[in-house]
Amino acid sequence: MVETVLVTGGTGFVGGWCIRELLERGYAVRTTLRSLSKEPALRAAVGAEGPAGERLAVFIADLTSDEGWGAAMAGCDYVLHVASPLGGGVDDEALIGPARDGTLRVLRAAVAAGVKRVVMTSAAATARPPRDSGKDSDESVWADPADPQFDGYRRSKILAERAAWDFMASAGGVTTLTTVLPSAVFGPVLSKENLGSVRIIQGIMQGRPARLPRLGFWVVDVRDLADIHIRAMTSPDAAGQRFIAAGDYMWMEDMAKALRSALGPAAAKVPTRRMPDFAFRLASRFTPQLRFFTPELGRKMGLSSEKARRVLGFSPRPATTTVVECAQSLPGAE
Repeated sequence: MVETVLVTGGTGFVGGWCIRELLERGYAVRTTLRSLSKEPALRAAVGAEGPAGERLAVFIADLTSDEGWGAAMAGCDYVLHVASPLGGGVDDEALIGPARDGTLRVLRAAVAAGVKRVVMTSAAATARPPRDSGKDSDESVWADPADPQFDGYRRSKILAERAAWDFMASAGGVTTLTTVLPSAVFGPVLSKENLGSVRIIQGIMQGRPARLPRLGFWVVDVRDLADIHIRAMTSPDAAGQRFIAAGDYMWMEDMAKALRSALGPAAAKVPTRRMPDFAFRLASRFTPQLRFFTPELGRKMGLSSEKARRVLGFSPRPATTTVVECAQSLPGAE
């Protein structure tokens, strides 16, 4: 019997890849959109045109409203709760409210429908210790949302995941919860909508910033992230667990070198010079999102996916491959 999976936020970068992978593996898939006007573009992006498209259904539902979630959830075996508001200059509460309250809406509907398991996309930041603790990030760590290192987006992820675990502890019923905590998500884009962290690669390709800061990321490929969501969905050992999903660490300077080496003339605008550390620290005073990184200039904080590898067989591809294929897939890339 074909099992049915609901993916929230189907037009998102991660959500789109989850839908595509589920369809390829034979699942019946549902997804939620705020408007049916986006359905044709979604189907084209995830390859749901033709026979596979018969297994994709679209429902109207929004994280800020209870309407539509019961219908979307009815009869589902699993839920991948991927949708979450992204940062971009809005105030903290505009992110925190929809992320936290939207998560609770999804969980209430899933529990009411008797869904087997909800897999929620959190963030590696939710497992980040205080800067002066001397500890590395792992699944046993819970970040403090009041820590000044976090911007509104990261606080929203911390508070949403906390709310999810608290709710399921008291009201989960037969439904189990698993959370996936990805690092910086790159990889091939399916559409130009909701690029998220891919904008970092897009900026480098366009020559922004003109000089590269001593800044790096634990890279996870969006295809590997979709795969670990599905593994977490079906593995009996994943119930009630958190899993960090991170691959290789890569400095921005190394990203730039990889892009120039692999793409040749197409990477002509990629920066070649280093930004002085003092200049980046100065910029971070006026850009809250940069404060998360500034004190770690020239140093990488420990982040391990050992648990995901051991329990789920997570096997991320090389970061260089992810970064190059990400750039090649960007709108306008040759």
